[in-house]
Amino acid sequence: MARRKQEIPAHIKPQLDALPKRPGVYLMKNRAGEILYVGKAKNLRNRVRSYWSAASQRVPKIRRLTSQVETIETWITDSELEALLLENTLIKQHQPRYNVRLKDDKRYPYIRVTWHEPYPKVMMTRQMVRDGSRYFGPYTSAWAVHETLDILRKRFKYLTCNRTITGNDERACLYYHIGLCAAPCIGAVSQEEYRALIQQLMNFLDGDHATLLRDLEREMYAAAEALEFERAAALRDQITALRRVVEQQKVVDVGGGDQDVVAFARDERDAVVQVFFIRNGKLIGRETFTLDNVEGEEDAELMQSFIQQFYDQTATIPQEILLPRDLDEMAIVRQWLKQKRGADVVLRVPRRGKQRELVEMATANAVEALEHLRSHWAVQERRQTEAIDELQQALSLPKPPVRIECYDVSHMQGTHVVGSMVVFEKGQPRKSDYRKFKMRHQRNDDFANMQEMLRRRLDNWREAQRKPGGDKWGILPDLMVIDGGKGQLNAAVAVLDEFGLSDTVPVIALAKREEEIFMPGVSEPIKLDRSSPALHLLQRARDEAHRFAVSYQRTLRRKAGLRSSLEDIPGIGPKRRARLLRHFGSIEAIRRASVDELAAVPGMTRAVAELVKRTLNNDA
Repeated sequence: MARRKQEIPAHIKPQLDALPKRPGVYLMKNRAGEILYVGKAKNLRNRVRSYWSAASQRVPKIRRLTSQVETIETWITDSELEALLLENTLIKQHQPRYNVRLKDDKRYPYIRVTWHEPYPKVMMTRQMVRDGSRYFGPYTSAWAVHETLDILRKRFKYLTCNRTITGNDERACLYYHIGLCAAPCIGAVSQEEYRALIQQLMNFLDGDHATLLRDLEREMYAAAEALEFERAAALRDQITALRRVVEQQKVVDVGGGDQDVVAFARDERDAVVQVFFIRNGKLIGRETFTLDNVEGEEDAELMQSFIQQFYDQTATIPQEILLPRDLDEMAIVRQWLKQKRGADVVLRVPRRGKQRELVEMATANAVEALEHLRSHWAVQERRQTEAIDELQQALSLPKPPVRIECYDVSHMQGTHVVGSMVVFEKGQPRKSDYRKFKMRHQRNDDFANMQEMLRRRLDNWREAQRKPGGDKWGILPDLMVIDGGKGQLNAAVAVLDEFGLSDTVPVIALAKREEEIFMPGVSEPIKLDRSSPALHLLQRARDEAHRFAVSYQRTLRRKAGLRSSLEDIPGIGPKRRARLLRHFGSIEAIRRASVDELAAVPGMTRAVAELVKRTLNNDA
């Protein structure tokens, strides 16, 4: 029997026929103009038409995607590499719902040594800047960095302050007196001596542990022979601590160099990626990542999506990446990685030997991680279902509260007044639907502030009803939760009445002190058992709304503080202030910047830069 030819929708066919046979990027959009999917192709016509082929339409995910596509927009590029770069940018910018997404968007901590400065400083950072600094890592946790730095500082006594070092200061800071700073500021060490000290620190971080430990042991024995027992004991403690840092790194004999080992495990719905970080032949850590929207994707496509997203946001790229299988566009990905790293990157699929064993070990870890996550997700899903069912019964709701919106207001004595709306779906936070509000009327009135926020939320709901296809504002919650007591509840009910939604949207208030639940028309508050899953769900939503509001308020206060600090400096007007803010991003970054870095900002002069540096350091 002949296979029935796949029908292409009438509004799509002319768009497919007009597609060029050139490399580029395509964006699939729905009727409301929302970008559903971003992809790249070396031949746009062939790639995009393939979504409506009979084979592709058998994949449920592709069938759901194509059923919503209204328009197809294309960007032509000169090469496949340009297409890859543009695809990365657009995915990061729009986060389309049907693209494979890396859920764990992490920035790993590194140790940064500002070697380009006359007197280098040592610090933790999560962001690399191409300014001549040296970076060591990545580390898989901030505490590991802090522990390492605490130990190294006792030996190397590096700078952490922002003083301009001349060697002529009258007094050193407290860290010098407690043995944690070499004090070049007062000339206790020369610039050459201080840089030699930092070079030894970098040698240790580069893997030359034996030299330092040998020198320390020699000093310890010499101190003991000279009857300087306190110094000998201090050196002994340093040796013990440094050995602990070294022993935390499991040595893997892979012939030296820097490598990442990438492997994954998957089923029809979920995929887990395991990455081993090997630096200088040492396994310094491993990390597990999960991928969204993997249904119907080929293994090679999943691996390539991960490689693109992970190395697009990671601070460093090693010289070699070991993979379990070839990528479809290995040459293009290698070219892209080389461009980002500034040097060649080898993508290798080892077939035998120790490198193959590493890939197999990473794969085994990924399989185990997927099994663990499956078990965890199953337990979580069961708990959330129980919580939602219990909440529906306790509050006599007409349907299960699958979508919960929780609201909170935060301010400081009527200033920097903000509101937050957080969304929980099926018992889990849906952060893409979170919204924050900066109140138009700055006042110390919680009821009025709550009403302003709810009116703005429901105005957006009303507006969404007029749009073709609507948007996220157009979804009403199954339960609205207000952080507060009867007063806040009555304020919310009044707004729902204005919009004619009192009988449509159930609303409650959750009072923090006794965890009492207030409902419209119910005289006595409802008290759920302290161990109740339903109460725990409400508490999580309430606490998340509070966190989100406070975080936004702190951001506004910090920006206001930054502006006021700069406004007080003669010669810093609105334009220079805006340029400094855009260039450095925070008051701390401006304070840490050198005079040369400040003077390099467009519109700045050296005289004004020196004034900024002096004023901010005096304020610190």
